[in-house]
Amino acid sequence: MPTPDLVTTTLLLVRHGESMATLERIVGGAASCTGLSPLGRLQAERLRDRLAAGHEPLVRRLYSSTMPRAVQTAEILNEACGLPIEFDANLEEHRPGAADGVPWAEVEGRFGPYEGEKYPHRRLAPGAESPAEFHQRVGMALHGLVEANLGSTVLVSCHGGVIDVVFRAALGLPFRPAYDLWTLNASITELAASHPAGTHPHRWRLVRYNDAAHLAGLPRATVG
Repeated sequence: MPTPDLVTTTLLLVRHGESMATLERIVGGAASCTGLSPLGRLQAERLRDRLAAGHEPLVRRLYSSTMPRAVQTAEILNEACGLPIEFDANLEEHRPGAADGVPWAEVEGRFGPYEGEKYPHRRLAPGAESPAEFHQRVGMALHGLVEANLGSTVLVSCHGGVIDVVFRAALGLPFRPAYDLWTLNASITELAASHPAGTHPHRWRLVRYNDAAHLAGLPRATVG
């Protein structure tokens, strides 16, 4: 029996550059996100230059979360890609509801203990997504994105929490693992799957996680 022709679907997941919300130490939801810090822009520019050098997989489509820090990162990267940016609100970071814009130091005092990993249906604050809802939203967005790009390479400008969910979903890892993922700003995480043409990938492999070689010599974060 002949072996079916295989194609490879590749996801390049990029966490946005350092954000102003990080510097301000606030919960950076859609309402309070004001985009990248100066260092965050420099981080994205370093990744842009890496893409422009031609040593990365050729990107066929470019997607972005609708949050300003991800949008600005995508716009900088697109100077190398030259593609229409396709925006998807379902690629946003966890939606924090009433905690949006609140200093992290005040969150527990205002809304009580969270422990979202332990209690997947608990909300950070009124109007927030529960972790379970966040995983469902991102998982469905990932499924739709892959279905639209079978056999192609796509780059997604998104968030640490989104990458965490995709990482677990694609590799079949538990919702509440005994580990933490610390995805670096402007790093690349690459997932790929080889599968018969016209079929949906069912088995992904992790090619790399947290590849930030292009940031060599830059401070890890803004000090002050």
